[in-house]
Amino acid sequence: MQRFVELFLALDRSNKSKDKTEALTAFFLESPAADAAWGLYFLSGKKLPAIAKSSQLRAWAADISGLPSWLIERCYETAGDLAETLALLLPTNELDSATDDSLTTVVENLLMPLAARDDASRRQAIVSFWQTHDSDARFVFNKLMTGGLRVGVSRTTVEKAVAQALDLEPTQVAHRLMGHWEPTEAFWHGLASEDASNDPARPYPFYLASPIEERSVPRDGQQEMDWSDRLRDLGSIEDWALEWKWDGIRAQLIRRHDTIILWSRGEEMINDSFPEIIEAAHSLPEGTVIDGEILVWSQKGLHPFADLQKRIGRKQISDAIRTKLPTCFLAYDLLEHSGEDVRIQPHTERHALLETLLNTWEPPRDVGGAGEQLDFFESISDSMSEICPALRLSNPVGVTSWDAAQELQAQSREFGVEGFILKRKDAPYKQGRIRGDWWKWKIDPYTIDCVMLNAQAGHGRRAGLYTDFTFGVWHGDEIVPITKAYSGLTDKEFRAVDTWIKSHTTARRGPIRMVEPELVFEIAFEGLQRSSRHKSGIAFRFPRIARWRTDKTPQDATTLEEVERLLEGTEVVRQMN
Repeated sequence: MQRFVELFLALDRSNKSKDKTEALTAFFLESPAADAAWGLYFLSGKKLPAIAKSSQLRAWAADISGLPSWLIERCYETAGDLAETLALLLPTNELDSATDDSLTTVVENLLMPLAARDDASRRQAIVSFWQTHDSDARFVFNKLMTGGLRVGVSRTTVEKAVAQALDLEPTQVAHRLMGHWEPTEAFWHGLASEDASNDPARPYPFYLASPIEERSVPRDGQQEMDWSDRLRDLGSIEDWALEWKWDGIRAQLIRRHDTIILWSRGEEMINDSFPEIIEAAHSLPEGTVIDGEILVWSQKGLHPFADLQKRIGRKQISDAIRTKLPTCFLAYDLLEHSGEDVRIQPHTERHALLETLLNTWEPPRDVGGAGEQLDFFESISDSMSEICPALRLSNPVGVTSWDAAQELQAQSREFGVEGFILKRKDAPYKQGRIRGDWWKWKIDPYTIDCVMLNAQAGHGRRAGLYTDFTFGVWHGDEIVPITKAYSGLTDKEFRAVDTWIKSHTTARRGPIRMVEPELVFEIAFEGLQRSSRHKSGIAFRFPRIARWRTDKTPQDATTLEEVERLLEGTEVVRQMN
């Protein structure tokens, strides 16, 4: 455990990638295999099941420290990290010979069994650890227990360190860590085996497009480049394949060894939520892995993402849901063909293989409403729709100039898509967000003007600053809450808003400060949907602050009626005419 504690502290204190990689590599080289596996598990972003409620941990810390609950709450508000707050407030231990159980022992013999115990047993075990370890060990223990082990190290850095420790290529490690795996001694030893990539259920690492707007830079002190400048920097449009950016769930469909698996980009197996796609894939050739998008697409056309959300996470999909909200897998890249990894081949060759594969495929005739005639974009192959709507092919959009592409991209919202994905025709299928060959060219988000109503302190590096805001819009003569947002401002702007909040607080409700309704912010978002869980009856998709409107007064803010009209427009099922 001590070795992992030292690693965590080293990662937490450094902002240099080289230092972090060296610390990680040393940990993986020096730790027992089981500890290395558990360290990799946590550093890859995986968590243990919930062990205790944060309110219980605060109450137990108050009991053994003798501090009042209100003081612990105020310290937590200031520190912004529960694990750190509790570690620092607990009494200092005079340890003659502190125990140093292995990370594996702490996780498997202490933390994991706690989830099944009663409150009294959990309290006894947790308090015992607190009382027999120093502040640093308690800090990391609390992090593991609360699932908050975020330490500013990317998955790519972790994979690089594992590769160095096991004498592998980072691409091999990335592939072998995809999908489900258990952090065991056998798994760690098996990572270096040639057979480690042969699991028939294992997906490939996803290749992610970079936002094209990030290429915008001021030139000679002038304003940012406009779209035409940015696109011309990419070279000739003949070098690029343009595809619609679908507003669905990115996934890989795998057909290997009589097994069909549908993996989300979050590495979750989602077969149960989309049975029609699984049924359709049963007659795909062995050794096929396809990259694509899951969408709700009926005879009426392409449905909004809100309808797709109704299918996510369900273990049982009724016939009524399948009829009302039929899903399809829209295939746009081929990663494995006849058991061969084809990611190194150019994009155009992979897509040609995919097109040939699907055009010669004989799917089950009773899957996904076979025989239905659906409307399609002209740029999408409709050959599959008449055979099996649950699995379809997406083709590049046929444009011959960047000007024409701009005109078509501006119509994206009318079609229910988010813009374009630009793929260099000669590019292989890489992994992660490597800039240069894949770009996402998104349409501008929806925006409304809102008034700040209250604020709460942030966490992590924003601890002590009020950065989490609730915003409202006009409903008659009052401003009603509509959404929350906590990103989009610069550090300088956050500090300025924080200073304003502290001098314009009208009331406090626990950690929340109510403020005078004076500041106006432009809120950007990707969509709206009705929600009974929100007081306004409306839920925002990916809300964030676009800018602080210092030029506007609260009277200029949007009305709830305007938001309702916008919601009605986004609820329309997209007709593919």
